[in-house]
Amino acid sequence: MEVQIQVGALDKIRSNGVMWVDLQFTDLLGGFQHISVPREEVDEKSFSAGVGKLDGSSIKGFKAIYESDMLLLPDSQTYAEIPWEQKTARLICDVNEVNGERFERDPRHIAQTVERELAKQGFVSYWGPELEFFVFDSVKYDTSFMQRHQSVTIDSQEAAWNSTGQNHPIGFKEGYYPVPPADTLQEFRRQTCELLQNYFGTVIEAHHHEVATAGQCEIDMRYDALVRMADKVQTYKMTVKNVAKQCGKIATFMPKPIYGDNGSGMHVHQSLWKGGENAFFDENDKYAGLSQTARYYLGGLMHHARALSAIVAPTINSYRRLVPGFEAPVNIAYSKRNRSAAIRIPTYFGHAAAKRLEYRPPDPSCNPYLAFAAMALAGLDGIKHKMDCGEPVDENIWHLTTERKREKGIRQLPGSLEEALNELESDHGFLKPAFAPSLIEVYLELKREENNQAKLRPTPYEFQLYLNV
Repeated sequence: MEVQIQVGALDKIRSNGVMWVDLQFTDLLGGFQHISVPREEVDEKSFSAGVGKLDGSSIKGFKAIYESDMLLLPDSQTYAEIPWEQKTARLICDVNEVNGERFERDPRHIAQTVERELAKQGFVSYWGPELEFFVFDSVKYDTSFMQRHQSVTIDSQEAAWNSTGQNHPIGFKEGYYPVPPADTLQEFRRQTCELLQNYFGTVIEAHHHEVATAGQCEIDMRYDALVRMADKVQTYKMTVKNVAKQCGKIATFMPKPIYGDNGSGMHVHQSLWKGGENAFFDENDKYAGLSQTARYYLGGLMHHARALSAIVAPTINSYRRLVPGFEAPVNIAYSKRNRSAAIRIPTYFGHAAAKRLEYRPPDPSCNPYLAFAAMALAGLDGIKHKMDCGEPVDENIWHLTTERKREKGIRQLPGSLEEALNELESDHGFLKPAFAPSLIEVYLELKREENNQAKLRPTPYEFQLYLNV
């Protein structure tokens, strides 16, 4: 079957007039990378032996300069023709060592390993991330090399601060869901959805404007298996950015670009299936139809939530969104309806197939392969050790006193990237089935350097606070 798929991909390259093949892969921090080769460089052997075109020393988290040569192994099932490029098709690739062995820090390899781990236990997992993002008319920033000037200027015709007399600005937190002309991005989202569906085979369920002013959007994809959904997230982000560029705009998946308004999250719906049935569903459970398997999985997510933060909310900017006292899901608790809890159990679909958990702390700056893999391993650890998820919290957690939260055993997620990295360093044993020790070590090193560089730089707000001290 795989040989037929490979031949089918090669036949399409030849018959559709494709001249260039884009070999795409993901670096350790989630950046989508590519190398373009003439179509003659891709043949049947490429799908088994790989294409030797990768300098791993130039990719974050991959290789040192003395061991830089690596292979890209195309996945024929990811073949698609890129609509905004001429005569170019893409193939998402695995990253291999030059001896043909899998590279242990290839994020896609991590996700594939977790799928195999799930299969050993009889499970298939399904994932439905809800990515939010902003589309601005322009973004200008200056972090001058001479340390003399720092500034950021965002422009959007939708923005609450930008009334021109010829537009319909959207007020802060009033973007859910106005019709055009206030929603100026309807056509942009339609174009993006059509490209994702028609060229990349992604099933779209809905698109809409999101809560924030200045062009916050969401496009929802139909759920899929772990690796395939991570592939789709990378393709989704690439497509959104390229359509925005064609429209003369700029799209960003930065979690919190605007002060005083909602940030962008990536709530992740997830479920386990066994023997063709949803392992998370129990019709006899009176609270939310949750099985014992689901409750143990839930317990694992809650137990490892603080360490997971370093992977699912992996940027300094992530913690501008995850701030206590606002709408961010910073409380490690679960509920049917309470959106102030980190985990929600959707109940608006009552049938067995729809039973799932919604993990709300992740944001779209994460590496989807690592994020989905880490959440799955946390859940499996919960099942293995029968971790108790405790009682649900259906009260408004924002209004609970510190003492009341303590009584209920409600912990909070880390308040900074630095805190999250420390949690991951002390709690990563549950990741061992797929995450090599070298991956954790390099990941922590890269992220701590990122954090340290930011700590060195004063922000404009600090001048407002401290210039006259």
